[in-house]
Amino acid sequence: MNPAFWKGKRVFLTGHTGFKGGWLSLWLQQLGAELTGYALAAPTQPSLFEVANVACSMTSVIGDLRDGSTLVAAMREAAPEIVIHMAAQPLVRRSYVDPVETYSTNVMGTVHLLEAVRGCPSVRVVVNVTTDKCYENKEWVWAYRENEAMGGYDPYSNSKGCTELVTSAYRSSFFNPQKYDQHHVALASARAGNVIGGGDWATDRLIPDILAAYAQSKPVVIRSPRAIRPWQHVLEPLRGYLTLAERLYEGRGDFADAFNFGPRNDDTQQVEYIVRKIATLWGAGASWRVDDAGNHPHEATFLKLDISKAAHRLAWHPSLSLDEALQLTVDWARSLQRGEDMRAFTLSQINGYQTRVVASLSI
Repeated sequence: MNPAFWKGKRVFLTGHTGFKGGWLSLWLQQLGAELTGYALAAPTQPSLFEVANVACSMTSVIGDLRDGSTLVAAMREAAPEIVIHMAAQPLVRRSYVDPVETYSTNVMGTVHLLEAVRGCPSVRVVVNVTTDKCYENKEWVWAYRENEAMGGYDPYSNSKGCTELVTSAYRSSFFNPQKYDQHHVALASARAGNVIGGGDWATDRLIPDILAAYAQSKPVVIRSPRAIRPWQHVLEPLRGYLTLAERLYEGRGDFADAFNFGPRNDDTQQVEYIVRKIATLWGAGASWRVDDAGNHPHEATFLKLDISKAAHRLAWHPSLSLDEALQLTVDWARSLQRGEDMRAFTLSQINGYQTRVVASLSI
């Protein structure tokens, strides 16, 4: 990642009111990008978007991906060079409650986004952010590579598999790398695992549930202590998305493909490890128990990503260990408890992370 690349770049980011979108918005603002965000109102109360005053140094458009005409108008007015698509219905359990919303937002929302790109001649790069859950999960011990089959047991996971297929079809049909000189757009997708960090208040997510319970000195109730996920701090895949966008911009269509962004193999841990580690970091008042009711919708129990392609082609590697990621997350929550300026604190974590990454590249 080259921080200087982003100064003055016009960027259109969907999903800027969400957890990952809020962190990326603050990072792009700090890098000097001319940023326009397009999303529904913040999905939780409280939210990172409000607590960290994310909108203060960007253009924030509140709109629905499913409203194609409003999306087209917003993108044309922004005239972006780079589009990063993160807006989605992102929750597995909610997708069981409202599958129609999940598919219409995640699949047709992406279609509307790509149609808007087709009608916006300023765009040179599109990064479509999906998820590790897009793969047909066979619950095996091997990590998934980018050429594995798409699938998804639940509506959310399946919708993201469909989104990947949409991306592939648009790349072949309208943004073919072999015809780059005709359309001048490089389209790629980015697949990341479970992200953690300060400012996530989404329902039915492990880290928010843990921190909310610990803050009230209540035991957190855990559904699947043996489930294994590729945990990583939110800044790790965001750096991957930025790096991918840079390569797409500079390399014409050479990087127009799918890329996994995940943690080191030894940081793919069980839920129980996460709960115990955060309890240790939090200290007094932290406790937990297993929900034995057993009446829960299906969720994958084992999922790992192979990140060798991103390492080889993008020179992207995880920088933080899982324990460091958990420490940063608890530090953010404690800062919020103390009533600190959370925009300043979040930017300080971004700056510290960026400084660390740049220093590691110079070694």
